[in-house]
Amino acid sequence: MGSTNYTGTFIQVADDCPVDEAEPPPVGAKGPTVAALQHSLLAERPYELTSDDVLFEVHAIRQEVPEADRSSAREAFFAKDQACLRSSPLGKRYGWGIHHDGEGRVALVPLGSDEYAAIAADPDTKQLKAMRSKRA
Repeated sequence: MGSTNYTGTFIQVADDCPVDEAEPPPVGAKGPTVAALQHSLLAERPYELTSDDVLFEVHAIRQEVPEADRSSAREAFFAKDQACLRSSPLGKRYGWGIHHDGEGRVALVPLGSDEYAAIAADPDTKQLKAMRSKRA
């Protein structure tokens, strides 16, 4: 089973992110988008979930996986490679950095905040960028 978890890592917003300050993603007309679901989970439970937990929970919600089937569904989900949170619209479009603590648990860090600046400048934290939306 593959993993998308990082430890001691900060995913900064993408170089081509169109906002200067973090904004919550909108809820789509057909229900919550992937970005809205990820934002909701991470905003409600900072440093509680790992990247794997967030990605699978969003998948399970969108696919309406029953609670009783989640264990086997999670195994099947991670049997295939999954994109990590560097590809999340939160860092690509909406201005949210994603901090992975030493145990791999994640939290949102809003662009434009003192917390974002401090974590981005921390030499003990591995720095990555969210993936760009467009080719360079």
